[in-house]
Amino acid sequence: MDEHQNQVDPNQITTKERKQGFKWVFRLTTSLLAVAAILFIGAFSLNKANVFPFDSASSNVDKTSAEASSDSKEINTTQLSTSNSEEDAAVVEAVEKASGAVVGVKKYSQSQQMFESSQAGTGSGVIYKKESGSAYVVTNNHVIENAASLEVILSGGKKVKAELVGRDPFTDLAVLKMDGKNVENVAEFGSSKDLEVGETAIAIGNPLGMKFAGSVTKGIVSGLDRSMPVDINKDGKVDWQTDVLQTDAAINPGNSGGALINLSGKVIGINSMKIAKEEVEGLGFSIPTSTVKPIIQDLEQDGEVTRPFMGVSTRDLSSISARNQQEALNLPKDVDAGVVVAATKADSPADQAGLEKYDVITQADGNEIASLVELRKYIYENKEVGDEMELTFYRDGQQQTTTLTLGE
Repeated sequence: MDEHQNQVDPNQITTKERKQGFKWVFRLTTSLLAVAAILFIGAFSLNKANVFPFDSASSNVDKTSAEASSDSKEINTTQLSTSNSEEDAAVVEAVEKASGAVVGVKKYSQSQQMFESSQAGTGSGVIYKKESGSAYVVTNNHVIENAASLEVILSGGKKVKAELVGRDPFTDLAVLKMDGKNVENVAEFGSSKDLEVGETAIAIGNPLGMKFAGSVTKGIVSGLDRSMPVDINKDGKVDWQTDVLQTDAAINPGNSGGALINLSGKVIGINSMKIAKEEVEGLGFSIPTSTVKPIIQDLEQDGEVTRPFMGVSTRDLSSISARNQQEALNLPKDVDAGVVVAATKADSPADQAGLEKYDVITQADGNEIASLVELRKYIYENKEVGDEMELTFYRDGQQQTTTLTLGE
């Protein structure tokens, strides 16, 4: 026998050893996986049994935090919803309280044919008093101006004839009187002096010629103590500055004379005008009750508002050229504002005090006066009939003073 026939093939040994090695590795891996599975099952069971307090506490903290966060979101949502619901309920209650006292106002102009009249305009009004069988309505002067006859439409639709008690162009207010037998609601006035910017404001009126009677719009008080220029005699010149409240509650044509109320349902203003320009939106104006109440009292008693009287016709110095200021009026160069006397009425307070044509008034009781509007506002808001007022003026370039007693 050849000796090479008894020799083992190295390749055969290697293959056999490899097979045995694979079997050993497989058995070891299987054993480790089995141990891992046992440990995992054991750990899970211990954790369920709260044997590991740290992990369990951590889990509970995470769960508690999540629950707390969920509860917090639910509370915030609930609070917001509750807040909105409360305000909505307050608005509804306020409207219910005040809307019955807001009426429509129609004016008629007499036509050429006898006993016939045509509707000339519509607006809104507020019933503020019922006394001795009569009801009183406050509205805007421009709503009833030049009316041949007037009619009030109650909130229920009933029409009642009304008569004009008095009107005041300066404040754009008027008072009407009518039979009160069908009147069930009377508005309550609140204080406009206590208002703050941002408070809820609700406008009630009859926009677009009674087409949408009893319309309600909600906004806020956007501004206090605003001044709006008024051209009373329609000559294109400012005659007065009306003090108003500003609101972003929509006020449309026909709303004039309607009520601006607060969340208590009390009237804080009488809606009067609206700036309507393409670049401006949400600017509504209302005459504050601090102005309304004394004016309507005067209108009830006298049919007009009695104001102090000077007896002069004037022009603002600013409307006169610089050349005429120097040559015709002979004013010092540092005098650039004031009121020029154009004429004095015979035997008027101004005439009796010695004022003459071309005198330039610059102060009243020591207060600087730059225009006729400022002079009027100072007199109307600070003086009474019979009060004395010291005027500082320039005549022929010389400063002088005089004292006049205001008439009626």
